[in-house]
Parts: sequence; structure tokens; C-alpha cells
Amino acid sequence: MTPAIPTPSPGPLAMALFGALILALLAGAHAELPGCKIRITSKALELVKQEGLRFLEQELETVTIPDLRGREGHFFYNISEVKVTELQLTFSELNFQPDQELALQINNASWGLRFRRQLLYWFFYDGGYINASAEGVSIHTALQLSRDPTGRIKVSNVSCQASVSRMHAAFGGTFKKVYEFLSTFITSGMRFLLNQQICPVLYHAGTVLLNSLLDTVPVRSAVDELVGIDYSLLKDPVASTSNLDMEFRGAFYPLTEANWSLPNRAVEPQLQEEERMVYVAFSEFFFDSALESYFRAGALKLSLVGDKVPHDLDMVLRASYFGSIVLMSPAVIDSPLKLELRVTEPPRCTIKPSGTTVSVTASVTIALVPPNQPEVQLSSMIMDARLSAKMALWGKALRTQLDLRRFRIYSNQSALESLALIPLQTPLKTLLQIAVMPMLNERTWRGVQIPLPEGIDFVREVVTNHAGFLTIGADLHFAKGLREVIEKNRPADTRDPRTSSAPPPSTAAV
Repeated sequence: MTPAIPTPSPGPLAMALFGALILALLAGAHAELPGCKIRITSKALELVKQEGLRFLEQELETVTIPDLRGREGHFFYNISEVKVTELQLTFSELNFQPDQELALQINNASWGLRFRRQLLYWFFYDGGYINASAEGVSIHTALQLSRDPTGRIKVSNVSCQASVSRMHAAFGGTFKKVYEFLSTFITSGMRFLLNQQICPVLYHAGTVLLNSLLDTVPVRSAVDELVGIDYSLLKDPVASTSNLDMEFRGAFYPLTEANWSLPNRAVEPQLQEEERMVYVAFSEFFFDSALESYFRAGALKLSLVGDKVPHDLDMVLRASYFGSIVLMSPAVIDSPLKLELRVTEPPRCTIKPSGTTVSVTASVTIALVPPNQPEVQLSSMIMDARLSAKMALWGKALRTQLDLRRFRIYSNQSALESLALIPLQTPLKTLLQIAVMPMLNERTWRGVQIPLPEGIDFVREVVTNHAGFLTIGADLHFAKGLREVIEKNRPADTRDPRTSSAPPPSTAAV
């Protein structure tokens, strides 16, 4: 009898790899799909750089340089009250760096300085103010962007290297020759101190001031009195050499059910273009969650009673149901007419290359409402409507214009009753067009804000439909300067960069 050959058991490494694979597959299967994506392309960086450099110049002009004191033989010198008088950031580049960074490179910049000089040699004293210049200033800084625990985009870290290659001071006065002798010590010391101050200012500008700007990006906020929207980032922003991509939840919710969420089973929106400064993509889920949120909030219903019913429609309805009305008591016959429309299920949005449509099913109830008596129902029917939807951006708001395209009413009781409703098709459609559609468009035309910081708007947008999602390409416009927005939102206790938890100053050679 041949002995059985034992099957080798998998080793610990194989089991660990297998477990990691299973966990990765499970994580991928349950990864939440974005309802909204935003891509900022390299074409936006020139505009951002211009505005950013103006802001950066203003921050660097506030650099505070400590006093410089020293002794050389019998000479005692003190340099104090150093102020930046001029700043020229001539050569600069702003670009994306994989995976999460926005990098700024400044080369051959120059600073104008003014300071107070004091010199003591035995019993001889000299003092006054003098102008100096720092030249060949190089700054390389990178902002690391990430998602914070609340789903907001943040500057999570700032790396910085800065150096001043040369410094010149035009000394004069009684002790000019002495200052020229000491200039090497003085300018080297000032160059060292200046190097030490640049990076803390940039770190404070990134982690405190720019984050106060990013705090103006809506994350979870009310759209109106009924619904809110959740723009939480689903993961860290991803940068390539040509763009920065961000994925947002993009989901509406009723304010009375803040924890409710619609499962996202829509097609994931895709962004491929890079010709414009910014692209925004919305999936069908984005719009479906809005429609269902308004449905759950009880907003998709309309009741017209008495004078609110258009006169011509009132006459048509009374004539259509004359046979039923004439059999009623005199107190009921002349009572006000009531027309009620109530959406019976959440509307659904369909996005195709040919256009965007919204499908709506509602019940239509016609009744008489005698005073101080229960209402008397004349008829109940089903209405199917299809609306076309056109999207547009205005500033930071996504607006929607709805138009009634298809409409039909029918009875859920019998086909014969559906035939009897045919004469009501035209007047009810007219009612929708003149009374209901303007009310809907007044609400949808208010728009919902896109997750951009305060002071930045979209201009020259182009909307493109795809299968299951739409994209909007646009350029950016600074409606407000960065300084204006940051000053408005600046935390009260962060005006001095030295109070922030800045990293060690640049250690570039001096």
C-alpha cells in the first residue's frame, strides 16, 4: 500500500498575502463612488500664481528681522529696526507635483531693506539709517494637500528651502571706512537672519492663512430651508504634472434627516479634458439625491383651491364632471374646486449625450371643498411627465432650467376612464406650464454652490453631456483678492507668524 503524501500547508507569508488580497478586494468593493469631481488643470496655475504672488509679497514684506549686535576689536555695532521696503519676485514657476503637492519656485528675487545703524568706538558714536539690498534670493516651497477628518481639503504640510546669495549695504557718514571694514560681518549676519525668517513666514501663510481660505469651501451645508448638500472629500487630492483631481461625495440630504443617504449606484463621472482651467463632473446620482431629498422633505406637492385654480381650468373641470356635480346637494355644487398634485415616488434623472431629462410620476386629485364639510372627491388620476433639464454655471452656483417636454394623464382604475380623461390633457398641461414650471424653475435657478473657495468664480463655461454624467469646463476668475478673503476669515490670534507652530527655519547655506 502506497503511503499517502501529506499536502504541505501554506506558510505564514502566503496566508498573510492572501489575507491582504481579500481585504483589498473588500475595500474596493465597498469604496464609495463620487457624485462630483473637480479637476484643476495647469492652465489655471498662471492665474493662481499671479494672485498668489501678490499675496506672498505682502506676507514677506512683514518679515521681522531681529536686531544684530556684535563686536570686532574695539568696535561695537548694532543693527536694528530692519524693514522691508521693496520686494521683487521676478522669476517664478508654479506647478503640480505628484502626488499631492503644489510647488512654487522663485529664483533671483531681490529685497530692498532699510535699517538703523549704531557704532561705538571708544568714546566715538555714530548712528543713522541706511538702505541695503538682498539679491539672488531663491525660495522653493511645496504645499501638501490632503483630506482632513471632516472631509475638507487642507494644506497639511509646507516644505521650504530659502537662501540669499548676496547682500549689499551702502554705508556712509563719518565712519564710512569703518563700516566698510565691518560690512562683511554685518551683511553676513543680516543674510543669515533673513534666511531664518523666510520659511516660517511661508509655513504660516500655508498652514494658517491659506487654510482659512480653504475653510470657506462648503463641506456640509444647507442649500435652502429643506435640503442640504454634502461635499466631503472622499480621499486625498491627487496631483499629476498637469492637473489636480478631487473627488467629492456630492450628495443631497433632507435637513430633517441629516443621516439619510441615497446609495450611489450611478456611473462614476470621468474627467479626461485639460483644455480649460477647471472641469467639474456630476453623475446622475448627484441630481437623483437632490430630487429624492426634496421628495422626502415633502416639497414635491401642490394644492390649488378656489381662486388659485385658473378660471379657464375651473370651467373645464366643472364641465367635465358636470354629471357627478349635478347630483350633489346645492351646498356642494357651488363650493370651491380643489386641484392637488402630489409626486408619488422620487423623480429620476437620466443623462445622455443627447440631453438630460427628469421623469416624474404624480397623482392628480380633483375635489370640491364645501365650507365646514369634508371635501368631495370628483376624480383621481396618474400623471407622467418628462422634463428636459439644462445646466449652467453662474459664479459658483450650478443652475438648472427645466422645461416640460412630455405629459400624459391616465386612470389607474380602467382604460375606459383613461379615455374620458383625454379632454383634460391640454388644460392640465397648460396649468403645469403656467403655474407649476415657473415655481420649480424659481427654486432650481437659485442654484447650488460648487465647492470652491470664496472669491473665486467660474466664467465662460461649456456643458457637455455623456452617458450617465455631465461635465462643465470653465475658466476661473478672482472676484475678490486673496488678501481680502483671507483678512475676512483670518483667525484672530494668528497675525504673527512667530506664534504658529512653524518648522525649523531653512538651513540653506548663507
